[in-house]
Amino acid sequence: MAEIRNYTMNFGPQHPAAHGVLRLVLELDGEVIERADPHIGLLHRGTEKLAEQRTFLQSVPYMDRLDYVSMMCNEHGYVMSIEKLLGVDVPVRAQYIRVMFDEITRILNHLLWLGAHALDVGAMTVFLYAFREREDLMDCYETVSGARLHAAYYRPGGVYRDLPDSMPKHLQHKKSTDGKLSSLNANREGSLLDFIEDFTHRFPGYVDEYETLLTDNRIWKQRTVGIGVVSPERAMALGFTGPMLRGSGVEWDLRKKQPYEVYNKIDFQIPVGVNGDCYDRYLVRIEEFRQSNRIIRQCVDWLRNNPGPVISDNHKLTPPARESMKGNMEALIHHFKLFTEGFHVPPGEAYAAVEAPKGEFGVYLVSDGANKPYRLKIRAPGFPHLAALDEMARGHMIADVVAIIGTQDIVFGEIDR
Repeated sequence: MAEIRNYTMNFGPQHPAAHGVLRLVLELDGEVIERADPHIGLLHRGTEKLAEQRTFLQSVPYMDRLDYVSMMCNEHGYVMSIEKLLGVDVPVRAQYIRVMFDEITRILNHLLWLGAHALDVGAMTVFLYAFREREDLMDCYETVSGARLHAAYYRPGGVYRDLPDSMPKHLQHKKSTDGKLSSLNANREGSLLDFIEDFTHRFPGYVDEYETLLTDNRIWKQRTVGIGVVSPERAMALGFTGPMLRGSGVEWDLRKKQPYEVYNKIDFQIPVGVNGDCYDRYLVRIEEFRQSNRIIRQCVDWLRNNPGPVISDNHKLTPPARESMKGNMEALIHHFKLFTEGFHVPPGEAYAAVEAPKGEFGVYLVSDGANKPYRLKIRAPGFPHLAALDEMARGHMIADVVAIIGTQDIVFGEIDR
């Protein structure tokens, strides 16, 4: 028999399955993990410190870049903390738009997670399927904000602008025929709401396709069932939130337990797991696809029938209409002051949290009455999950570490901040 020695191995920092710049120091007994030590800080960009040098409004785009797969949910937590300190009321239509885009973001996030997790474990096709749907939702982002990823669409007091009445269309290409072009643009003839509604009718069929590929696939189950098991008690003790906590059987979701915006007016369920393993967390996220789709459909129905303002009319906080700015001196002054000096937030502190796709994304904001935050602290959902990697990986094989990182759905922008 060959003698097996214990040895230490680097996993990363640039490992294709690390989902960012994670350096994992593994202590091995043969191929079995005895200890996993995650090293972070290789992507640190000082977001919390930068926010102290920028006006409140200028920090909104930084939030997109934290978890760059859950863009608008991050903005939501930040603007809610500002609104708490200001005591500003957000128009109901803006609240419905925010909820709709939060759920679009949840689907976007889970699509990337599903594709990447399956790819890490060895299934190629799912990745291609998931990115097909991401393209449609990216077009919704682009239509409303002009950007596919870093939208900067939410504002303290509402959202940047109302939903557009038209969708961008595919253009004629030298290789595309008229018939192909018209079929590509078939669901883009109406407004953004029409396009989103069409997507909500198509999407449950796509989720069925993902399930056909994975849910009863024996290789997928061999790689995920019984891997990375976390009991409900340990999940709570370790600070898990989101699908990581619900996968262990704890029914905790801020949208139900601490409702914000209009979630208390919307009908949806919280999916929970039973065994707390990678497979249960997969099933929880798959069901979240269906529940998010249901929420989006309810928002679309409400938004169709209820026009109205989408941002506060307090021009010390929000810019005046461009039309009035061109002919009204007071509006011009408001505009100039808002985008140079910014608005002042009363002294105090506030914590606002949203149920982001990965878990509880919270922003703790301290103001000293100036036009920029005195302190900003971000509660990133991925940080406690990564901290539990050692406990989840012990006794498993090296290949299982890849499945565990995948099930945690880690993005390093928010962990390193």
